[in-house]
Amino acid sequence: MNAQSRDPLTADVPALSVSGVSKIFDVSAPWLNRVIERRPKLFVNAVSDISFTVEKGTCFSIVGESGCGKSTVARLVTGLYSTSSGDITFGTGAEGRPIKVQMIFQDPHSSLNPRWRVGDIIAEPIREMKLRDSEDETLARVRDLLETVGLGADDALKYPHEFSGGQRQRISIARALASEPELLVCDEPTSALDVSVQAQILNLMRRLQDELGLTYLFISHDLSVVRHMSDHIAVMYLGRIVEQAPVEQLFTAPQHPYSKLLLNTIPDIENPKRNVEPQAGEPPSPLNPPSGCAFHPRCPIAMEKCSRIAPDLLHGPIGGTVACHAVHDI
Repeated sequence: MNAQSRDPLTADVPALSVSGVSKIFDVSAPWLNRVIERRPKLFVNAVSDISFTVEKGTCFSIVGESGCGKSTVARLVTGLYSTSSGDITFGTGAEGRPIKVQMIFQDPHSSLNPRWRVGDIIAEPIREMKLRDSEDETLARVRDLLETVGLGADDALKYPHEFSGGQRQRISIARALASEPELLVCDEPTSALDVSVQAQILNLMRRLQDELGLTYLFISHDLSVVRHMSDHIAVMYLGRIVEQAPVEQLFTAPQHPYSKLLLNTIPDIENPKRNVEPQAGEPPSPLNPPSGCAFHPRCPIAMEKCSRIAPDLLHGPIGGTVACHAVHDI
């Protein structure tokens, strides 16, 4: 990963640029098992040649079914995984330094140390990065962060198990904000929460974005959630981006058949008994993906060449980008 150097001309450089990034995992059995059983090595293309940019102060969302590779993208951006190929480039933050990146994880229960008090959990990045000159200033910053996310200053003395799921996610957000990041990578931050609590956390994140000028890379499988948060959406299927578009365009005029499938899964309050055409099949195994377009076995408009040739992600006829032979041919 590399960062842009400070230059007046880079003021409009995106917060994040991902270019041709792929990630391959070796999921082979242990060497001795492969020798005895005469089994070959196995590899999974979790992410295949994806590209996108996230503009400063916006929310870019990646959506798709479980196993499509969206969480792998989050871990690649934050450096938890290294890329197999491609480039991840960050813009500049305050004082010309690289943009700071932090991550909010999916499960607030497992991502918080149960043996540490909440105050120490939030204070750790402040102490490690020496963001305050004294311990008193550090503790004052912890109290401010707790109040910013809707908790009390006294909660710093408690342990994570003393809080509800929604409150634990607020603690996770406070910890992420402690290092004063400009870019937050949010890996399904509300999927483990009740629906009513989800709304509270999303509203909190929108408020923090407005107040602090944050940029979000938001990962989710729920299109109804990302509509509330996003400026731009990328739809992933089996490791590839199949459509990118501004949020309202994607919801009002989706172009890829898979995007339409995802939208049809959203309950319609105004028409709860609408007829929804069932889609054939289940997502294929990433260990043995289909040839050509990965979606063609489930696609209602698949053509003969869809099974042979993988479509490129090209500009769609109404804007955005879409990887679909049928859309471009028509």
